[in-house]
Amino acid sequence: MNRVNLFFLSIAVSICSANQIEAKTDNDLDKVKENYRSFYISSKESTDTLLADLIRIKPETEMSDQVVVELHQRYPFDIAKINSYLSKINPDGSWSDLNYADTKRSGWEPKQHADRILELAKLYYSDGTEYCGSPVIMEAIHKTLGYWFNAKPRCLNWWYNEIGVPKILGAAFILLENDLTPQEKESAVELMKASEFGRTGQNKVWLAGNVMTRALLQNDRQLVKAARDTIASEIFVGREEGIKSDWSFHQHGPQQQFGNYGMSFITGMSFFNRLFHGTAFQFDASQHDILASLVNEGYKWVIWNRHMDIGSLGRQFFHHSQLHKAYSLAFAAADLGISGFPKNGNSLIGHKHFHDSDYTVHRSKDWMGALKMCSTRVIGAELVNEDNLLGYYTGDGATFFYVRGNEYLDIFPLWDWRKIPGVTAFEDTAPIPSIRQNKKHNKSALVGGLSNGSYGMSAMQIDRDGLKANKAWLFTDRYAVCIGSEIKSDSALTVTTAIDQRLKCDNLEMLNRDGWHLINSKQHFNSEELRFFHDNTGYIVFGKNDVIADAGKRTGQWNTHMKMYKPADVSGDVISLHIDHGAHPSGGSYHYVVLPAATKESVEKFDLNAEIKVLRNDALAQAIQVPLVDNGCWITSYTDQPFEIDGKPFTPDAPGVYYAELNQGKWDKKQSAPFKID
Repeated sequence: MNRVNLFFLSIAVSICSANQIEAKTDNDLDKVKENYRSFYISSKESTDTLLADLIRIKPETEMSDQVVVELHQRYPFDIAKINSYLSKINPDGSWSDLNYADTKRSGWEPKQHADRILELAKLYYSDGTEYCGSPVIMEAIHKTLGYWFNAKPRCLNWWYNEIGVPKILGAAFILLENDLTPQEKESAVELMKASEFGRTGQNKVWLAGNVMTRALLQNDRQLVKAARDTIASEIFVGREEGIKSDWSFHQHGPQQQFGNYGMSFITGMSFFNRLFHGTAFQFDASQHDILASLVNEGYKWVIWNRHMDIGSLGRQFFHHSQLHKAYSLAFAAADLGISGFPKNGNSLIGHKHFHDSDYTVHRSKDWMGALKMCSTRVIGAELVNEDNLLGYYTGDGATFFYVRGNEYLDIFPLWDWRKIPGVTAFEDTAPIPSIRQNKKHNKSALVGGLSNGSYGMSAMQIDRDGLKANKAWLFTDRYAVCIGSEIKSDSALTVTTAIDQRLKCDNLEMLNRDGWHLINSKQHFNSEELRFFHDNTGYIVFGKNDVIADAGKRTGQWNTHMKMYKPADVSGDVISLHIDHGAHPSGGSYHYVVLPAATKESVEKFDLNAEIKVLRNDALAQAIQVPLVDNGCWITSYTDQPFEIDGKPFTPDAPGVYYAELNQGKWDKKQSAPFKID
């Protein structure tokens, strides 16, 4: 074959290959759009037992969290609500019941306009209702789209303009693509241009997802690929923000964000995993493995009976937040092909300290305990867009115990936010300090934890606002030992340590010589040993402490800590236990045991002397033995200098948490977790 023929043959082959690639390109984009539409109008969910469980939960009427909004999109259509929407459309396409002049930075009301358009679009294309393919619905969609395109509402919070609204309307645009007029499609593309590549962590993923939606509308394969690659670039372990090496998730600096940005990340990635499936864009095996590890090694630890631990919610203390986050995760895991989120029962048993996040979780067969701390390295709480106005102390050793999972569900408006369980803080009637000015408000780096996989010890030295304390927690399968030392304050305010503060379920009782005594008002106790019982949980306070026990009705408002809510009183019964260290404490201490999944009989018979030996609880160290659990001693050292425990020498390598056993008259270190000193 001569060169001329070879040349033309090569051109023909190139044209053929290009046509094949173009055909493949078209197939990929069509498949992504098909997957996109099936996600929103899938008929398989009618037999989904997870969905059947979810829809038993009454839908929310006030929502700000995008994850919760998307969770509620899974609910069956409420035709009465749809009819209400249709009756409230003004001639200009606005809705008469929405405040388009709203200036809130969270729960911005005009976003509901976008939510309703998506709901109407889903209804139009979903069978099973009288409105499937209805001209009335399509007319309402065109009318309300026209209002948004013309009025162009803007929020004071950039997130709604660049992420929230384009994300919702983008999904509607994909569903409606073949029914949009040329002018509407042009306006849709222009609206989606508010999202551009940029930012970090989950914000980066959200923006790239919106860019991808625009690219699909424009049939721009290269831009779809660029967006997909940007999204996939965040499936990476060890960056400053995003997935951490301990399988927690950080955003807004070094702070654990399982329930906030992290939840949006995993639900978003499960969506994209489904979206790209069967195309050239699908995630590779290593990326899927990272997402699976984030679920299995991270999220599974913080969910108990489909309730998320309060300490992992971030700033999002919304109504039913623990439930909504857990169900959102369960759906995301299912989309990733991961099981293990039962409504009842615990398939994960063990103890884990998330070393990047100053966060500890202990899971036994019957209960879960979780501890959230902070340090000079890790931010304990944040206040953004008027979310979490009262949460200053939520990272200061907050300790929660779950048997059912709903022990604290929706307690937030009724809480004394200075007495969050586990926290040592000032008792004060003045406004709680602003987190904005005090993000890293703990000045100590001596915070961390040690686990042997089954149980372990965590510790936190507090140094902020003139208050200092050494706090340690030892979790075993039957109980948790909580001790504190060197509690000092330069303030005239009383200092307290909260033992628990939860919703009242049955009676709060205290054991005395005559048996169990009912507590139905605030009462003060002072003794070498006090035993309390409430809601399958026992509390034993020992070592001469002033304890305040209370049970009664409280009234509060969601609006006081989350401004997105409309002011409205709610009431409920709460029990609380706290230790009163008095004003100006110097060298104060405490010792108490929490026994979850217990009975009054087991709490009464608990042999404190045989079970627990506190060998040291002072400025240098805290040391606890649990003889019926192991043969050694769990030690938190706040120094790198040698000291004695029970008359035997111990030499720490550095300040940190240790497990040691006696060997030839001295404590021999078997495990260690030195504190990360800045």
